[in-house]
Amino acid sequence: MTDIFLADAPDAVPVLLLNREGLKGWLESAGPGDRNWVAANGFDAEPGGVLTLPDADGMAARVLAGTDGPGDMWSCGGLPHRLKSGAFRIENELGPDEATRAAIAWGLGCYAFDAYSDSKGRNRASLVWPANADRSAALAAVEAQSQVRDLINTPANDMGPERLEAAVRELGKRHGAQVSSIVGDDLLARNYPTIHAVGRAAAIAPRLIDLVWGGEDRPKLTLVGKGVCFDSGGLDLKPPAGMRLMKKDMGGAANMIGLAHMVMSAALPVRLRLMVPAVENSVSGNAMRPMDVIRTRKGLTVEIGNTDAEGRLILCDALAEASGESPDLILDCATLTGAARTALGADLPALFCNDDAAATALLEACEAEQDPVWRMPLFQPYRKLLSSDVADMNNVSDGPLAGAVTAALFLERFIEPGTPWAHVDMMAWNRENRPGRPRGGEAQFIRGAMAMLRRRYGK
Repeated sequence: MTDIFLADAPDAVPVLLLNREGLKGWLESAGPGDRNWVAANGFDAEPGGVLTLPDADGMAARVLAGTDGPGDMWSCGGLPHRLKSGAFRIENELGPDEATRAAIAWGLGCYAFDAYSDSKGRNRASLVWPANADRSAALAAVEAQSQVRDLINTPANDMGPERLEAAVRELGKRHGAQVSSIVGDDLLARNYPTIHAVGRAAAIAPRLIDLVWGGEDRPKLTLVGKGVCFDSGGLDLKPPAGMRLMKKDMGGAANMIGLAHMVMSAALPVRLRLMVPAVENSVSGNAMRPMDVIRTRKGLTVEIGNTDAEGRLILCDALAEASGESPDLILDCATLTGAARTALGADLPALFCNDDAAATALLEACEAEQDPVWRMPLFQPYRKLLSSDVADMNNVSDGPLAGAVTAALFLERFIEPGTPWAHVDMMAWNRENRPGRPRGGEAQFIRGAMAMLRRRYGK
């Protein structure tokens, strides 16, 4: 990150963030040359618009950047690619939160996934740290979200369960956390049968990755992320169009890895536990079959109505283990259902929560951080849609309705009553290029979640 942010640069070009009203006010005090240049170029401070004002020698003297109004975080996100290279500083006076978010957006705007291309070493625009910005928080957020993107963007041939485990181990080493894993048939011996059932058909063994950090006397915060490194659908095979983006089906795990990095970087006074059930949902002679019945870690039996509803199966064993510790809070993230995307689209993850106070805190923090989620109901009458004639429950409902709700209700069965729990069903993917948010893998929810956790745990 040393080439993205600068402590100071005397020759840094000032960048003035303006909406349309702000541009009118600025033009009233600007010189005739600048006014004529703005008019000649048709600059109207449209969000995302950029205009460089030259000095007498034709060099950049100032940059005008259009925004969507006060507090528009992403106004800075598109600048690095528009400005290409050089040193810049934000001319506006920003409050601490605005300054921090502006730095984060700039850092994310510098992101490019170039592990498989020859674009490495390209020039990048650098930003002088905005006054009032929380530098450590901004750096941790940019690092975390960049890693989330890298993990999701990496193709499945290089991002299998063992590589996901390596990423957690690297994170643990950096922060002095303990990391362990339960692999292959040891999952059966240690009573994680659904993780094993989903992943046993793959060439690379399934595993439960477990990171622990912080003192035992602190409030227990547990993060759980769905780590399906590739989802073929199993014997209920996906069509080609449905399989195309399935390298991103570990997006929940990637986001929880990113949030864990932010928590440890901030030294939050918690006992953090990160659990990642990591599998590939593949097809072979020992793949789980439709109408198989599996006994879960909690003891509940599940009939497999669809092998392509595998995410909730690997999560249920991890959530049962997490809930058994009676933590202060459990957060899980998963690219779980297409139904959530049908209801809310790709940019608005669905939040399900069994605790109103925790849900309200998450919603408020996510809105403030421009990291939105939308609360959906844990509508208990729909539990009957998961009924089975031969087992305690089915892993899918018997119809096409309320798919995100029934998936969340399935997971809720594995949470002990009284344990605050929030489940986020996300896309974890940008479908198009936008300022600061390039097409590809994306971090969702974790900036808002981190803001909520700071308030909850007093730091």
